[in-house]
Amino acid sequence: MATDTLKSKAGAGGASGGLRRLLLDNGALTALIVLVIALSALSGDFLTTDNLLNIGVQAAVTAILAFGVTFVIVAAGIDLSVGSVAALSATVLAWSATSHGVPVVLAVVLAVATGVAAGLVNGFLISYGKLPPFIATLAMLSVGRGLSLVISQGSPIALPDSVSHLGDTLGGWLPVPVLVMVVMGLITAFVLGRTYIGRSMYAIGGNEEAARLSGLRVKRQKLAIYALSGLFAAAAGIVLAARLSSAQPQAANGYELDAIAAVVIGGASLAGGTGKASGTLIGALILAVLRNGLNLLSVSAFWQQVVIGVVIALAVLLDTVRRKAGATPQAAGTGSGGGKGKQAATYGLAAVVTVALVAATSLLHTGSASTTPKLGLSLSTLNNPFFVQIKSGAQAEAKKLGLDLTVTDAQNDASQQANQLQNFTSSSLGAIIVNPVDSDAASNSVKAAGKADIPVIAVDRGVNNAKTAALVASDNVAGGELAAKTIAGKLGGHGKIVILQGQAGTSAARERAAGFAQGLKAYPGIQVLAQQPADFDRTKGLDVMSNLLQAHPDVQGVIAANDEMALGAVKALGSKAGKSVQVVGFDGTPDGLTAVKNGTLYASVAQQPSQLGRIAVDNALKAVQGKKVAPTVKVPVKVVTKENVAGFSG
Repeated sequence: MATDTLKSKAGAGGASGGLRRLLLDNGALTALIVLVIALSALSGDFLTTDNLLNIGVQAAVTAILAFGVTFVIVAAGIDLSVGSVAALSATVLAWSATSHGVPVVLAVVLAVATGVAAGLVNGFLISYGKLPPFIATLAMLSVGRGLSLVISQGSPIALPDSVSHLGDTLGGWLPVPVLVMVVMGLITAFVLGRTYIGRSMYAIGGNEEAARLSGLRVKRQKLAIYALSGLFAAAAGIVLAARLSSAQPQAANGYELDAIAAVVIGGASLAGGTGKASGTLIGALILAVLRNGLNLLSVSAFWQQVVIGVVIALAVLLDTVRRKAGATPQAAGTGSGGGKGKQAATYGLAAVVTVALVAATSLLHTGSASTTPKLGLSLSTLNNPFFVQIKSGAQAEAKKLGLDLTVTDAQNDASQQANQLQNFTSSSLGAIIVNPVDSDAASNSVKAAGKADIPVIAVDRGVNNAKTAALVASDNVAGGELAAKTIAGKLGGHGKIVILQGQAGTSAARERAAGFAQGLKAYPGIQVLAQQPADFDRTKGLDVMSNLLQAHPDVQGVIAANDEMALGAVKALGSKAGKSVQVVGFDGTPDGLTAVKNGTLYASVAQQPSQLGRIAVDNALKAVQGKKVAPTVKVPVKVVTKENVAGFSG
């Protein structure tokens, strides 16, 4: 009787109930299909071979990190350190192979060992130190990033060519990072579904106490689980460094959040006990497709963060709905052969439906090519008034000339900028303007644009080891020298100063610091009491200056590598600013110029950022039209003080 009742209920739902169940059980896959179809309809540049391969490359690092995090989350843990461990492992590889002549194979082994060691430390602190996973891995996040900066001295380290080839393609079309991602995904699926430790992860995540009482050595298993996460983080770091041809000490910053998001979007529960490799891969692809599509659609860089946050929230909400509806995704390796066959059939059906719908939407773009020249502008960050002014100048000039300009924000992440430049290259732009996060890291992406016959204009900073049509910039080193001479002149050639440095690892910070040092050589009476980084940030400038005042209350001058840090220093100095302590900034931003006018900031070395943006667009249009472009266009820097600030327009 009960069987008959169940059958009648199943039949009552009909086909609609079956479809609803299918969608709920495969929420991440459904979301990916909807995204692909929607973006294919909205952008004619999305569904091209080059762009789809770009998406695979852009998903690779996040996916590899996420595969390692999957082990941890299945076991009801968390790992916030994977981004820092990736950067540390890559730095160890580059440092040992280039600075110390270690054979490349051994250097790779050292990099992997570094990742495993970091994971073991996490596991030990959690299992035997009884620290919550959140706290233990948060500590390792800071330690790993700090060690990366210590080893590299804050500067990128070039990779040997044999390692850089991991960022290339096979046969001229198949990206190696995609192959590595697939291999690591297969290893993840095998570990979860076919090994003792994989079954242990599900047991610990399902009920740790029950697992312990059943004879499972939970502490030892956790050591192995976090070691695996560290190993995958090291692999991701090597792949990322290969893409950038250098180990960046600030690489993969914030990637731990993307990795966790990919795992959760893929259907795993943060409570533990569920999760699979295929779901994690789909989650990473969703993030990559979303970012790629938003770039192609010229969505504001600020709104992109909002959209991605909403998608993550919706994915978790869908997981909650699915669980309430009774959909219970099976742990990898626990299903029957029939269940696996059903899953394979689901993926096959999804592929067929996607291809059919995408083919239909592609008809929307037939004959819709625009005659308006398209340009792309990738800025290192929009969290700084200087670069906001570059954007404003570029947009104003593009509007004046009738150009279609797409602006992206790399958020001071060299790998994110590489993704954006790849998107520009695959979207039929006439020219690309790039303000590099790092001059070395942008080289591979600029070379790829050159192969596609897309001219590249560098603005504010050059691109090393790659050909650009023009460099539109002020001289950071010369500007640094000018700042040093200005403060020394104001102090009469004698005095005690501190220097607030920019973000470690960025070319602008290195070049301006070199200029400060060069300029101060001519003034032996100037004593530098301290030099500390404040990351081009006003709040950090305030905090760092407040700390330095405790140790050096007799300071008489401050040089800051940008106006934001200078304004933070002014706030910390209070009534001393502009009176007993002179402050010199850099950039000539509106807030900086206002402070100069008010007398709290003695001077700012102004680069005229709006002019940089305007001239970059002009030169990009010339390059598109095939006109001659000067290889270097210098915009002069100018010291702005209270005497001449009224006549300075920026």
